[in-house]
Amino acid sequence: MNSVTEKEKKLNLALTRLKNLNFQNPDIKKNIENLTLHKNQLEIEKQELEEKYKNLLDDYNDLSKKIDDLQNQEKIEFKRQKEFSEKIDELNQETDNLLDEIDKWQT
Repeated sequence: MNSVTEKEKKLNLALTRLKNLNFQNPDIKKNIENLTLHKNQLEIEKQELEEKYKNLLDDYNDLSKKIDDLQNQEKIEFKRQKEFSEKIDELNQETDNLLDEIDKWQT
């Protein structure tokens, strides 16, 4: 019986200690508050970065469109220059033909 009494005393002592435990550890509470603040700061930074990314993507799309437009204009200008050169060649050929004709008439 002595062991039952000792076990009962030990159980009562353990229950008393459990009742006196403080479940609100200030270090844990402080760490949770710090983590919450850090989480909020990271969320703000994430939003800012997402906004910057969106702006950069918009800028990239605008610049890509401008480059495409410039390339198209360059192609058109090249085509015009080629056509102009061909016309000049045609005129030169006609001039040569006319000079040949003039030479024939003079002789």
